[in-house]
Amino acid sequence: MSEERETRLLMISPDSKLTPDQLVRGVNTMAEALNVKETCYGCLIEADRATMASVMAKVRAEYRNEVFSKLRGFPLGDPLRCRAQYGTRPGFSQLEAEWEALPLIQAALDAIDAGDPGYEEPAAREPIPASEMKKIAEEYR
Repeated sequence: MSEERETRLLMISPDSKLTPDQLVRGVNTMAEALNVKETCYGCLIEADRATMASVMAKVRAEYRNEVFSKLRGFPLGDPLRCRAQYGTRPGFSQLEAEWEALPLIQAALDAIDAGDPGYEEPAAREPIPASEMKKIAEEYR
């Protein structure tokens, strides 16, 4: 990935009523000079960093808690990753595992947004001192 351009993967939560086609159509209207590719789980988008920041802000506002994003290390159409050019698909198992967890994340975020009284901030924890960590490791050898 170049310093000037950024590629992101947008993944739709399985609990969303949004389809990849609807997502692609929505994202295409958010900026010019944006490359968008529909996938089975959402879409891939590529643009310069400033445009990408603007598009991501719009995606978060439009599809709050339904669409999740992460950086992709390869540009669109990269011959090493593009299946049309017989590229490989490393990391797809990880994507699948993340996709399965999205309904839980979506439900938690929706509950927080709704002001659910059952949500509590996690307690702040102090790091374990190295000497104590060493002692624990030696006990379970």
